[in-house]
Amino acid sequence: MSLPQTDSRPDLYDDAERWSIDELRARQLERLQATVTASYEHVPHYRAQLEERGVHPSDIRSLDDIRLLPFTSKNDLRDNYPFEMFAVPREQVVRVHASSGTTGRATVVGYTKNDITTWATLVARCIRAAGGRPGDIAHVSYGYGLFTGGLGVHYGAEHLGCTVVPASGGNTEKQIQLITDFRPRVIFITPSYFLAMLDVMEQMGVDPKETSLEIGVFGAEPWTQAMRKEIEERANMHATDIFGLSELMGPGVAQECVETKDGLHLWEDHFYPEIVNPLTDAPVEDGQTGELVLTSLTKEAMPILRYRTRDLTQLLPGTARPAFRRMAKITGRTDDLMIVRGVNVFPTQIEEIILEIDGLTPHFQCVLTRPGRMDELTIKVEAAGRVDPSAHEGMANVLRSQVKSRIGTSATVQIVGKGGIERSVGKARRIVDQRNL
Repeated sequence: MSLPQTDSRPDLYDDAERWSIDELRARQLERLQATVTASYEHVPHYRAQLEERGVHPSDIRSLDDIRLLPFTSKNDLRDNYPFEMFAVPREQVVRVHASSGTTGRATVVGYTKNDITTWATLVARCIRAAGGRPGDIAHVSYGYGLFTGGLGVHYGAEHLGCTVVPASGGNTEKQIQLITDFRPRVIFITPSYFLAMLDVMEQMGVDPKETSLEIGVFGAEPWTQAMRKEIEERANMHATDIFGLSELMGPGVAQECVETKDGLHLWEDHFYPEIVNPLTDAPVEDGQTGELVLTSLTKEAMPILRYRTRDLTQLLPGTARPAFRRMAKITGRTDDLMIVRGVNVFPTQIEEIILEIDGLTPHFQCVLTRPGRMDELTIKVEAAGRVDPSAHEGMANVLRSQVKSRIGTSATVQIVGKGGIERSVGKARRIVDQRNL
């Protein structure tokens, strides 16, 4: 297989991509000190946390002193909903993004005008690292709206100088028609949706290898080397990985470089990474697996100190961009998050819906299978003993509809009788993962 040629000349790098490691570390310390000062002076949550620990911004004299700072969790963001984590007056915030808030309060992220420029600049760096260039047509199949994916890559592609096609998700046949007519070189999309798109292409008589697509920037869900191989073979294009999270910025925190495809280079000039033991919170050495923790270094509207991503990974030496360490493929999460076809699903979200449906009990399990290339979710839930079995189908339809409309993913629902769900003396076994059996 001969993939399209890509141009990865170092003269296309920005200034930070040419820094030495010593220069990077010096800039990181300056930016960390400024971030801690802003957080202490303008965010009551952080001031209280730092004072509780007896830490003052002047105590941050080296990068190792980051360990003096408190961790930040998603619950901290929810507890300070909507704008209490902002470090600037609300009038200086030009945009907000937010999570769905299905299980309660949403997590809200704010951006100043400078933050939006920084974000666009970093996504443009990601696109260049993936092989994209000014003048390319870029097809965006990430969702637009409060989700950071669509608008994040949209502004970055425009900043690089691309022509952007804001297709968003869904309407697959129309998207394929646009790809055929507009001839984009780069596509931004989840890997599972792209595989589904390839199937539809073939059904429509379109040969994926004959499209104009040469580069895919895939994110929003974990994917394997085997999936990369299938994409590259079926579509004759480069498949690269992008990483981001809304709490830090959105897409653009890290990117895989097309010339190596050996892990995601973290843009450490803007985000300081740590790996900690999720059980003890102690730092672990580079090359060892643990939980990824990120601190923003340049965010104005909403600086984040030591954000616990819950992602399990490793930090590895830089390769294509030597000063920036790489993040290995995420091997899992420290919580019970399920990602079903690119949609984040928590058992607590499903439990919330079940408890609203008369006749269903809180005894349920989420069964994950992979009969083909994509994950399938089956919700097995126990009906109350008083419920006539003839009502099971109706309750299943209600639950399935609510999961689709409120969480955003499809699921199969099985209603079982009393005793049909296993009991546990301790913590309930909410997730049954049968994908690797």
